[in-house]
Amino acid sequence: MSELNDAVPAIAKALSKRGYETLTPVQQSMLDPALAHADALVSAQTGSGKTVAFGIAMASSLLEGAEKFDPAGAPLALVIAPTRELAMQVNRELDWLYELTGAVIASCVGGMDIRSERRALERGAHIVVGTPGRICDHIRRNALDMSQLRVAVLDEADEMLDLGFREDLEFILEAAPAERRTLMFSATVPAGIAKLAKQFQRNAVRIASAAQEKQHADIEYRALVVSPADRENAIVNVLRFYEAKNAIVFCSTRAGVNHLTARLSNRNFSVVALSGELTQNERTHALQAMRDGRARVCIATDVAARGIDLPGLELVIHADIPTNSETLLHRSGRTGRAGNKGISALIVPINQRRKAERILGGADVTPAWALPPSAEEVISRDQERLLADPVFEEAPREDEQDLVARLVETYGAEKLAAAFVNLHRAKHAAPEDLIEVTVQPGAARKPREGDAGRPAFESTPRTPRGEFGPSVWFSLSVGRKQNAEPRWLIPMLCRNGNLTKSEIGAIKMQAEETFVEISQAHVDSFVEAIGANKTLERGIRVTRLDRMPDMSRQAEAKPYVKKSYEDRPPRDAAPREGGRDDWSKGKPKAKPAYAGETKSFDKPYKDKPYKEKSAGDKPAGDRPFKDKPFKKEGKPFAKDGAKPFAKDGGKPAAAKDGKPFAKKGKPKKANGKPDRWS
Repeated sequence: MSELNDAVPAIAKALSKRGYETLTPVQQSMLDPALAHADALVSAQTGSGKTVAFGIAMASSLLEGAEKFDPAGAPLALVIAPTRELAMQVNRELDWLYELTGAVIASCVGGMDIRSERRALERGAHIVVGTPGRICDHIRRNALDMSQLRVAVLDEADEMLDLGFREDLEFILEAAPAERRTLMFSATVPAGIAKLAKQFQRNAVRIASAAQEKQHADIEYRALVVSPADRENAIVNVLRFYEAKNAIVFCSTRAGVNHLTARLSNRNFSVVALSGELTQNERTHALQAMRDGRARVCIATDVAARGIDLPGLELVIHADIPTNSETLLHRSGRTGRAGNKGISALIVPINQRRKAERILGGADVTPAWALPPSAEEVISRDQERLLADPVFEEAPREDEQDLVARLVETYGAEKLAAAFVNLHRAKHAAPEDLIEVTVQPGAARKPREGDAGRPAFESTPRTPRGEFGPSVWFSLSVGRKQNAEPRWLIPMLCRNGNLTKSEIGAIKMQAEETFVEISQAHVDSFVEAIGANKTLERGIRVTRLDRMPDMSRQAEAKPYVKKSYEDRPPRDAAPREGGRDDWSKGKPKAKPAYAGETKSFDKPYKDKPYKEKSAGDKPAGDRPFKDKPFKKEGKPFAKDGAKPFAKDGGKPAAAKDGKPFAKKGKPKKANGKPDRWS
C-alpha cells in the first residue's frame, strides 16, 4: 500500500477508506514500475480482485501525476466487459475507487436507453464502461470520440471470445489511437486470447498471479453423489443444511433455471432467476434483491452469472455438472472472495461420476466426496441453530412481561415451547428423503494414473431374493407396453410409498402389469402411504396379492409361428369353395386383351388431329368486342324477366317478344351455342 500511496495517493486513500489493508497478488503486481506505461496480459483466478487491479494499473496513465482529473471531455479510458451485469459491476467498483479523483464515469450497455447514454457522452466522461455491441453502436454513430483514448481494458477477454465478440473487439481496438495502452484480463489464456494480444498489444508484459497456480484456498469443494432421480431433492437438502445468507445455483439451460425456480418457490425459498431471456430491468432487480437480502437463492445460467460479485455469497451449488473445468472454476469463484470462506457443492448423479471426476481433475481440484445431507441431518442442524438462536439471550421488555406471564399461566412452558418449534419450522421447507447410494472406496475399474484420491461409487447392491426375507407381492397396473422401467418405478415407489431402495425386492415386469416384492415389515406403512385410493403417480393402481404371482401364463401362450408362402396353392389351382378366390364357383376368368377380342374394344379410341383455327372460321355476326370499348347506355336492366324502366322516369320500355330487354352489345349466339370467341 505504501508504493501505491507514493504513486497515486487518491487511489490509496480510496482503498483505505474501503477497508483494504493488503492487496491481492494480482493487485500488487500492477504496482511494478515496468508496467507503468506498458501493455499487459494478465491471467488471474476469478475473485482475485481484477477490477481493482486494472483500476490501479490505468491510474498512472490517466492522472499522469496529478491528484484530480481535469474537466471531462473525450474519454481517456475504455473498459469492455462481456455482459451487462459485469459492466455495471465494474462501473460501481471504479466509482468508489476513483471517487477522490473527481472522475466522471459513463456506462454504455445493451438494454439501456441509448439516448441517455449519448447525452452522457456529449457532456463528457473520463472513463467509459460498456459491452462490445453497444460501444460499437456509439462509435458508428459518432457519439463516442476515441481520439483522446489512452487506455483500453478488456475484462474477461476469454469469455468475450467465447460469446462471439471477436469482430466487435477488433473494430473497437482499430478505432482507438495506435499509441494507447491495452490491458487484457482473463481467467485463462487460450490460443484465441494469445492471438488477439499479439495483434493489438505491443511488447505486452505477461502476468500470472500466484492464485492461478493453485486452487482457491478459501473455497471448500464438495462432490455430493446422488441418485439421478434425487438431483433436485439433494439441492433442497443442501440449501436447508447450510442455510447460507446468499446462495447461487447454476443450471446449464434457461429451461432448467425456470423449472428449478418454480420448484424452489413452491418449497418456500426466497428465490430469484437470472437468465438471458430476462430483460435488463428484470436482471437488475434480481441482483438487487440478492444484495438487499429480499432473496437468498439465485438460480442462474453460466452466461448470465459471468463475473457477478454478490457480497456475502457463501454457497455455490452446481445443479448441472459444468461442461469444462474453466466453467467449474468460474462458477465456484462467485464465493470465497475478498478473504471470505465459501462452499462449492457439485451435485453428481451416480451415472455421471466419471464426467465429474474428469472435470474436477482438469481443474486441479480435489473435492471431499460425500453424500448429500439426509433429512435427519437437516433436522438435527435445524435444532442446533434453534438452540443457539440469540433470541433466547434477550430479556423480555417491560411492555411484554404481562403477555409473557399470561402465556405461561394459560398454556404452560411445554405447550409454549412446542408452539415456538412449530412456528420456527413453518418458516423453512421440509427436507427431502433421499434414495440411498453408497460410496465404496474400492476400485470399480482398474486404477489409472491420476486416480489417487478419487474413490469409485456404486449403487447400493440389491440383496439377493433368497436373502430378502418375508415379503408381500403387489401388482402395479403398468407394464412393458406403457414403457415401464425399474429406473423410474423404484424412485416412484420410494416417494409415494414411504420406502427405501433396500425395502424393495424383486420386480417382475409383464406386458400389462408389474409385480413388485415389498418387505413384510414395511407393508403396513406402504399401504398407509399410498392411501385409500391405492394409486401412485400417473394413475398407477396398486393391488395386494395373496401369494407369489403366477408367471406361467406367459409360458402357456401359443408361440408365434411365421407363415410360409410355400404352403399356398398355385394360382391356376381350383379355388377353395367359399374361400377368398371363390368368385364364380370356378376358375377366375382371364383378363380380356386390348386388341379387339371383345366388343368393348372393337373400335379403339383415336385422337382427332389438331386443326389450327383461323380468323375465317369465326361465326358471322356482331363481334362481342369491337375496337371501341363497350359503353353502357345508362338504362337500368331488370332481372328475372322484369321490364326495365325508361330513362329519366319515363314509361317502362316495351318487352320484345315477351322477353326481357337485352343489353346492347351482348354477344349474340350462333346456332344456339355461346360465342366461342367471346
